[in-house]
This record gives sequence, C-alpha cells and structure tokens, in this order.
Amino acid sequence: MVIDVGTICVKIAGREASRYCVVVKKIDNNFVLITGPKQLTGVKRRKCNIMHLEALPYKLDIKEDASDKEVLEAWKKSGLYKKFNLKLPSEYQLKETENKKKEK
Repeated sequence: MVIDVGTICVKIAGREASRYCVVVKKIDNNFVLITGPKQLTGVKRRKCNIMHLEALPYKLDIKEDASDKEVLEAWKKSGLYKKFNLKLPSEYQLKETENKKKEK
C-alpha cells in the first residue's frame, strides 16, 4: 500500500508502537513526517521510517504539512476516531497544550 499525505497508519516499532498516526508529509522514499496528534493518539510529530509503519485503508483529507490542530479537525470531521476508539481531547486540554507551546 502506498503511503501518501493523510494516510492513517499504525506504528509497529519504537516507543509509540501500536498507536495510530497520520502521515503529514512525505520526506523521501524512506521517511515521512507523522503526527497523532499527541492529544488524541499519543504520537508526537516526528520523522519516521516507513518500515516502522503499517498503512491502513483509511485516509484523512488534509493538506501537506498540516498543523496538529488541522489534523485533529480532520479526525473529527471524518468520524474515524470513533472507529479506532480514540477519545477526543477536551477544550481545556487543547488550551493547556497551546499555553505550554507559548511558554517555550
């Protein structure tokens, strides 16, 4: 299966193994940029080898290099978070995350 922008995958290696993620950008033939986003699936935005991913037949409608906020909205719009038993973060959790980013 081809791994394109928006493809939902399962990590099969590393500390985040067995967690869902979304491909945000294709870097080259071996690496992609992924995100969960962290508040939803626990996967941070990071570079990942495609050999460590298992692509699922689902895809989110996002543009290349989409922010975590845009990816979260795409999860909500698609309704796939229910299929994968993911719990959406509350507004409070989202604001806390934004505040932490601003402090850095």
